[in-house]
Amino acid sequence: MSSFDFASTIAVGSVLASVVLSTDHSLFKGAVALAGIIGFQSIFSLLVRKSNMFKRMATNNPLLLMQNGEILYANLKSANVGEGDLIAKLREANVLDYSEVKAVILESTGDMSVLHGDGEKSLHPDLLMGVRKEG
Repeated sequence: MSSFDFASTIAVGSVLASVVLSTDHSLFKGAVALAGIIGFQSIFSLLVRKSNMFKRMATNNPLLLMQNGEILYANLKSANVGEGDLIAKLREANVLDYSEVKAVILESTGDMSVLHGDGEKSLHPDLLMGVRKEG
């Protein structure tokens, strides 16, 4: 789910709640608002699928925040993510030492994926497909 999909979902919920809970709004107005949101979402999704230029402008690519136990501070700064947020996510993933971390990726949805493990196993290159590695 992209951030635009998330915003559309929130907007649909808001319109539905307004129509159901308010006596000032008619069902027709609610239906028109929902049709507009769903129509706009459909057009946006079509453009993302059909136009690479629009996809680059309108969507985010995942960003590498940590690799092979090293925090990429430049990427944290560009993504506006605090080191404390990163460390909290590492704790949530039961990471005991930075050396266990193969990669931490800020996904296009805003979630952080922590890829870790002890031992000498390396990260399969396909798992980093499409991930920006700027810093």
